[in-house]
Amino acid sequence: MLVVSYIQENKEKVIEGLQKRNFKNLAIVDEVLNVDELRRKTQFELDNILAESNKLAKEVGNLFKQGKAEEANVLKEKSVELKASSKELQDALSQHEEALKGLLYQIPNIPHESVKAGKDADDNETIFEHGVATPKPENLPHWEIAKKYDLIDFELGVKITGAGFPVYKGKGARLQRALTQFFLDYNADAGYEEVVPPFVVNEASGYGTGQLPDKEGQMYYINEDDLYLIPTAEVPVTNIYRDVIVKADELPITNTAYSPCFRREAGSYGKDVRGLNRLHQFEKVEIIRIEKPENSYQALEGMVEHVKGLLEKLELPYRILRLCGGDTGFTSALTYDFEVFSEAQEKWLEVSSVSNFETFQANRLKLRYKDENGTQLAHTLNGSALALPRILASILENHQQADGSIVIPEALRPYTRFDVIN
Repeated sequence: MLVVSYIQENKEKVIEGLQKRNFKNLAIVDEVLNVDELRRKTQFELDNILAESNKLAKEVGNLFKQGKAEEANVLKEKSVELKASSKELQDALSQHEEALKGLLYQIPNIPHESVKAGKDADDNETIFEHGVATPKPENLPHWEIAKKYDLIDFELGVKITGAGFPVYKGKGARLQRALTQFFLDYNADAGYEEVVPPFVVNEASGYGTGQLPDKEGQMYYINEDDLYLIPTAEVPVTNIYRDVIVKADELPITNTAYSPCFRREAGSYGKDVRGLNRLHQFEKVEIIRIEKPENSYQALEGMVEHVKGLLEKLELPYRILRLCGGDTGFTSALTYDFEVFSEAQEKWLEVSSVSNFETFQANRLKLRYKDENGTQLAHTLNGSALALPRILASILENHQQADGSIVIPEALRPYTRFDVIN
């Protein structure tokens, strides 16, 4: 959520940033400023009335002590009138504050200056490539490999739950577990403290990290308990620090977490849904950082290097994209996407997003830090390190041998305890 004072001081910059995102409702910026003006005027009037009420209360007390009951009662009547006025102003102030919050919730983050304008994914910039993206149509796609070696049963998942909920079996299950442990160990070795968060969150947590109200239709909702299944570990882990003031010397805070992720994927049916490409339940390992504002972009570059190292350990060809304004997520100021090339499917598959949210989430969370200059909002960052389904799919497809066997990347072998699938 943008800070109102920032909008006041940088109105044109905010509008330019929203235009970079192709955000249409630019009039909302003036609505915010107008409602905030009403809020501040109401607050000013309320403060004056409360000050006058306090002054009157003291005068009434003094008059009673002096035996001047008649004069005191006259002032008491006036005090009653002031209390009624203050109640009206308090109600009006609450309405203005709620209206202001409702407007701010509708405005996405302002893109970083390095983000270029663009309509959608076609306008993203490729900034780095590693390995050779070699199409191999003779290679089997992962869903055929999964069936051939009995690694993943998609039909059984449909029977138990529905499409998008696969059942991993045998070496497929062990490979899934190995990837999770490898990612967590790699992150821990880089200084990220592991946490195991809840996999369901309340409404306040959803609003805190920006999934609500923007992505409400994409989340699974438990009506009876007013809870949501998490779409990513980013939500519960970042909310650990909701309503927290940390000391400056405690920063940076770095966490890593494994979680299942649940996404309705509404509106995506028929689009890249084969096999593991798009699921309703999948596993992911996340990295989260809380940083001082002056350090956050250096930290972001460090997170990018970290994910690069993971993918190189897995011996997969990949590229990094800087997302354009039209493709950048609602809460993000700058996002890098990592895509792995699928040799069998002959296309790029997104496996990680690494983002800096600046103060956007922190303002919603009331996540602050305190130093010699006072209390101020922190910056939050997160990234996938990594999402499992498409990584697993890419390993099966890209590490195929001429005899049809799948060679496990060397870095994973201590975790899988097998070297080949055949």
